Amino acid sequence: MKITKKWSTLLLPILLAGCMSTATTTSETDGATNPSVEQPVTPETKPEVKPEANELKTADGKLLLGEEEWIYIKAINHNAKARIDTGATTSSISAVDIEMFERDGKDWVKFKLAHNEKETKEFESPVSRIVTIRQSSTEKRTDRPVIEAWVQIGDLKTKTEFTLNDRTHMTFPVLLGRTFFRDVAVVDVSKKFIQPKVKVEK
Repeated sequence: MKITKKWSTLLLPILLAGCMSTATTTSETDGATNPSVEQPVTPETKPEVKPEANELKTADGKLLLGEEEWIYIKAINHNAKARIDTGATTSSISAVDIEMFERDGKDWVKFKLAHNEKETKEFESPVSRIVTIRQSSTEKRTDRPVIEAWVQIGDLKTKTEFTLNDRTHMTFPVLLGRTFFRDVAVVDVSKKFIQPKVKVEK
């Protein structure tokens, strides 16, 4: 009995120390944390915004033109009716008193723009090139000077070529051919005057 009490007295501190040691070890283990690894930040990707078509332009930004449009001619600060002709190559503008001459060894031309019994002042312009036109009804060929002029349809401002031709007997003083609208416009012949009329400068 005395031996039992003696061992009990010895074992109790040992057991308590073991419990404390175990508790301490467990606490240290439970409290340990793995080192944090920084995750790469993926940049937020925004959905691609595609341009939309409207009543004036296509989705890729090309001008929409009807069979007839108003064209602003900067040289005379005037809007004129133009026929959009997908069958014609070069544009044409109505002119009278067309006279070729030479200046500094280069071809020039003087002319007046005219239509509906109205004429402008006389203009002089360098000649870009000469085109030969064959009349569809005859075999007669006519040489016409080509000039460059600043014009505007809608918000498109551009310098383009025009053959000078007397169109006073025709409905439209201006004809726009493929060299004008190629790559910049799409033509819908079922419509007219799609683009707004340009405001005339005062």
